[in-house]
Amino acid sequence: MSLLKPTRHKSKQLRDSARGKECQLQLADQCSSVETAQPAHVQLRGHGGIGTKPSDLFLCDGCDNCHAILDGRVKSDYTKEYLELIGL
Repeated sequence: MSLLKPTRHKSKQLRDSARGKECQLQLADQCSSVETAQPAHVQLRGHGGIGTKPSDLFLCDGCDNCHAILDGRVKSDYTKEYLELIGL
């Protein structure tokens, strides 16, 4: 078992590409779609964790409302298990 953190791929170009795009998450009933599209890091097992973000290769375009659900910043009916099941 390695104690070193894996190298995280960072790409400003990938993060900036969310601007003006439609929300890909479509989780919230009040999905604000294009107005607040931002890059959302998808937490896959073994990539990222507490205090670390996964690689920028694991980004999707999400509006602020859906991004907050994905990150767990707001309560929703979506469980962590459900989000994992649908690939988020």
